[in-house]
Amino acid sequence: MAKRKEDSFFSPENAKRPRQESEDFDKDSDEDECTVSLTKGTSTLTAAEVGIIESIHLRNFMCHSMLGPFKFGSNVNFVVGNNGSGKSAVLTALIVGLGGKAVATNRGSSLKGFVKDGQNSADITVTLRNRGDDAYRANVYGDAIVVQQHISMDGSRSYKLKSQTGAVVSTRKEELIAILDHFNIQVDNPVSVLTQEMSKQFLQSKNEGDKYKFFMKATQLEQMKEDYSYIMETKERTKEQINQGEERLTELKRQCLEKEERFQSIAGLSTMKTNLEYLKHEMAWAVVNEIEKQLNAIRDNIQIGEDRAARLDRKMEEQQVRLNEAEKKYKDIQDKLEKISQETNARAPECMALKADVTAKKRDYNEAEVLYNHSLNEYKALKKDDEQLCKRIEELKKSADQFLETERLERQKKICWLKERLKAFQDQENAVNQEMEQFQQAIEKGRAEHERIRREELDVKHALNYNQRQLKELKDSKTDRLKRFGPNVPALLEAIDDAYRRGYFTHKPVGPLGACIHLRDPELALAIESCLKGLLQAYCCHNHADERVLQALMKRFYSPGASRPQIIVSEFQNEMYDVRHRAVHHPEFPTVLTALEIDNAVVANSLIDMRNIETVLLIKSNSVARAVMQSQKPPKNCREAFTADGDQVFAGRYYSSENTRPKFLTRDVDSEISNLENEVENKKAQIVHLQQHLSAREKDIKQNEELLKRCQLHYKELKMKIRKSSSEIRELENIEEHKSIDIATLEEEAHDNKIKMKMTEKQMEQQKKILEHFKSLKIEAENKYDTIKLKVNQLSELADPLKDELNLADSEVDNQKRGKRHYEDKQKEHMDTLNKKKRELDMKEKELEEKMSQARQICPERIEVKKSASMLDKEINRLRQKIQAEHASHGDREEIMRQYQEARETYLDLDNKVRTLKRFIKLLEEIMTHRYKTYQQFRRCLTLRCKLYFDNLLSQRAYCGKMNFDHKNETLAISVQPGEGNKAAFNDMRALSGGERSFSTVCFILSLWSIAESPFRCLDEFDVYMDMVNRRIAMDMILKMADSQRFRQFILLTPQSMSSLPSSKLIRILRMSDPERGQTTLPFQPVTQEEDDDRS
Repeated sequence: MAKRKEDSFFSPENAKRPRQESEDFDKDSDEDECTVSLTKGTSTLTAAEVGIIESIHLRNFMCHSMLGPFKFGSNVNFVVGNNGSGKSAVLTALIVGLGGKAVATNRGSSLKGFVKDGQNSADITVTLRNRGDDAYRANVYGDAIVVQQHISMDGSRSYKLKSQTGAVVSTRKEELIAILDHFNIQVDNPVSVLTQEMSKQFLQSKNEGDKYKFFMKATQLEQMKEDYSYIMETKERTKEQINQGEERLTELKRQCLEKEERFQSIAGLSTMKTNLEYLKHEMAWAVVNEIEKQLNAIRDNIQIGEDRAARLDRKMEEQQVRLNEAEKKYKDIQDKLEKISQETNARAPECMALKADVTAKKRDYNEAEVLYNHSLNEYKALKKDDEQLCKRIEELKKSADQFLETERLERQKKICWLKERLKAFQDQENAVNQEMEQFQQAIEKGRAEHERIRREELDVKHALNYNQRQLKELKDSKTDRLKRFGPNVPALLEAIDDAYRRGYFTHKPVGPLGACIHLRDPELALAIESCLKGLLQAYCCHNHADERVLQALMKRFYSPGASRPQIIVSEFQNEMYDVRHRAVHHPEFPTVLTALEIDNAVVANSLIDMRNIETVLLIKSNSVARAVMQSQKPPKNCREAFTADGDQVFAGRYYSSENTRPKFLTRDVDSEISNLENEVENKKAQIVHLQQHLSAREKDIKQNEELLKRCQLHYKELKMKIRKSSSEIRELENIEEHKSIDIATLEEEAHDNKIKMKMTEKQMEQQKKILEHFKSLKIEAENKYDTIKLKVNQLSELADPLKDELNLADSEVDNQKRGKRHYEDKQKEHMDTLNKKKRELDMKEKELEEKMSQARQICPERIEVKKSASMLDKEINRLRQKIQAEHASHGDREEIMRQYQEARETYLDLDNKVRTLKRFIKLLEEIMTHRYKTYQQFRRCLTLRCKLYFDNLLSQRAYCGKMNFDHKNETLAISVQPGEGNKAAFNDMRALSGGERSFSTVCFILSLWSIAESPFRCLDEFDVYMDMVNRRIAMDMILKMADSQRFRQFILLTPQSMSSLPSSKLIRILRMSDPERGQTTLPFQPVTQEEDDDRS
């Protein structure tokens, strides 16, 4: 039940009362007779602040396209209109809109039946007042809560709960239920909303039990009864749990006593375990200490690293300043050199050739010198080896033992034989090793060749993809020339036109610029494209506001990250700039400006501003362009020139174009398509050829890898034989107490060494002659170079110093760039190291937190530890071994203690639960006894109040009535007699006329209103069967009650005009329009209540 305001049970003003929770257990005694007087008069309570209906708005609901919004007053509201005008639709919408089911409306059994015929959905909007101290979440919703419900054609519905400002707060039905409970709104309670069908069903019902149920539901006693029945069932189940727990307690007590006896019989090891626990505490904090030491060291390293990073930043800034200065110096020298370089160009080729000859001669001389020095060093090494061998032989001859000579000679012979064998193995090893190197080189060479072919294949594939995309674009451009500038350009231009028509642009943007120009000479298409580049796809805007609009349009056609066309912002002018004073004027060659036909002055001015097209010459021949720009002084005002091949020519530089054909400005599209198709076919054939080469290389690599594997196995076998022979030689040599060396072998080695010395000496003489020869050639070439260089210096005395300065400046720029790259690399490497240290610091800090958390779990207070973790670990292990030895002899005390503690805790826990449940049952019985008495008193009071109000209301027309409640059998008998009161006999309400029955219904409803709680009351056609007298009396009764209950809202539906109502600011009349012609009945289709519940 929802909350209620406090009031006495007998108050006729029916103020809100506190919530009562009781249950009817089908036990009751005859109610007492008592008398309560009704007080009359006008109430001075203020208007309602929470829970009343402020407005209702319907769309496509039932047979109405649009109803409302209806603004209701805070007290009495009459909704009047002819039949079919929508009065009942408003009441039905109120029930459905506040979460009621379709069957509760008596107008249909399914929600989909409320959707207007021919529409897909219906919408209901109900606004509830939410003011004052009892407002629901006033800081969120404000002074009103708007409940919007959307009903679909399939019978499903959704909610939107909005604040007063229109913001959506929730879409959950649970929130709506919480709001209704807070306001004590019950749309399914007939006292709150009583439809005409429900009233008729109630009055015509022959079953007195149904009337009793109606009374119980209206007063919410039925809900209390159901709650108390559930409590009693829970109490019985709890008693069963108590009985089961008591049986289990006996068994647990026996087990606990057994465990306690076993625990008492075990001798304690508490001292050793206490020491072990203390060592564990020290161990936990010792680990923390070690990690803290590591953390301090890392923090120190990070601080040093950050200082070094700051120093590197300063050095990079200084290096950038030096680089800028070097580049400026280089540019200044280059500009000076370009002015006088033409005078030395004639001698330059010859000078370069002689210089290359000198360089080649120097290289030959240096190579010969290297060979000679190598031989000289080899001769010196051999000579030193010879001296050492001779000295060693003399020493061995003097120290030979004559007595062991015979045995030594035999052993020496065997050693010699083993050494010869070892040498043979080593020779085989060297041969196999060479073969392995050859195979390895072949494999590496094959892989390199394979990688080269694969890269070449990828390059060809990329070129093929580019050509295919270009071919597709060309084919698309045959039907639409604008598609050359991008597939999205036609759509973008349409969007620009539409935006301009809507007035979003001050001036319509112009573009793409390439579509606004035309060539006078088609052969210059590639030259002009190389000059203008991205400007061909650019757009012009009059101001930055137009630019922002155009940027927003481009976002719709270009994905994020994709390259967008450039936007040029410049004020539009109707006339082209006058550039005659700064333009190039050449008798033979045109400029870009004169080579184009430009109708739009905005386009021409933009190209002049962005590219200076009036200063760029177009020269078809590459050689002529070089001659015009480099062999002589360039024409006045000319900065650069472009050739028909797209090459860019400056006074001192020449840049080749990467493109071979024009993309945007070509006219012969068919020819371009044909050329591209041929290129695509050639690229495909080239890819097939490269794939065949790849297959062949892969086969060769596989074959060489197999041969290499065989050689490696043979090489391992030779290695084993060499090790075995070497081992035998060492064993024979180690027999003697003093090692002896074979003098004959040394003499043979000395003899070989002398032969090598003679050969090396002879080779040195030959290399010396070659060196002298190359030296003379070098001197001769240098003399020739010096001679021609002297002549060049005489012709270009001014140019050479500048060239030297230019070279020095260039070297300086390179040095500064290398220096900058050096610092950038060092900075990057240092920052990587620093970031790595910081990540290590974060990991260590997390590890420290984990270890400290673990340590606090082991020992909450930190202790000072002087021993290291390793020492503590050893002590812990020794103590554990002692404890295990004690356990082996006495048993596991911890396990026994654990079992005893578990058994004891289980017993005590279950005993505590049983005791708690017993106390709970006892307390519950006391509470239920008290509440049942309160429930009976509350029911008697409500019953008596209902009787008194009913009798008092009937007496206003001199009617008599009687209400008999039988709470034991749950029946309610109502009898009404018009006339002289006690002189007349009481009759059943079914015997009354339509007006009398309607008047009696109003009296009964007003009686229930006086004892029930709800912020608003709704009645549908309450006076439909009344005559004028009964209607007037019933109306006065309702208005009188409404005046006494201004904190409640009354919504009354009637087909009468209500023109006779008194004028009052508390009464509001809402008149419905007449129904539309041709309106038919609603297309309700019967469904089960369960289906309606599922869909809602």
